[in-house]
Amino acid sequence: MAALEDELKHLIVEALTLEDVRPSDIEPTEPLFVTGLGLDSIDALELSIAIEKRYGVRFATDDAQNQQIFQSLRSLAQHIERALSPLSRLANP
Repeated sequence: MAALEDELKHLIVEALTLEDVRPSDIEPTEPLFVTGLGLDSIDALELSIAIEKRYGVRFATDDAQNQQIFQSLRSLAQHIERALSPLSRLANP
């Protein structure tokens, strides 16, 4: 999980062109939106596209769980990890 969190830190900084943020500045349990990192809805869209390109994990815009998934770096990493697990792929072909 730590390796995925580190990858996501770099992805967030690169995909969103966060000039004043270093990957090491992003705390795993800190909120990504409003407070914490301070991302907005456009950032969420750009980040979801970058995650889909890198990991093949898709997000539906009308999914009620998106707010929980994107709550923090850790919750996002957990979601991606579950989506990429072999058992998850068998359950959702």
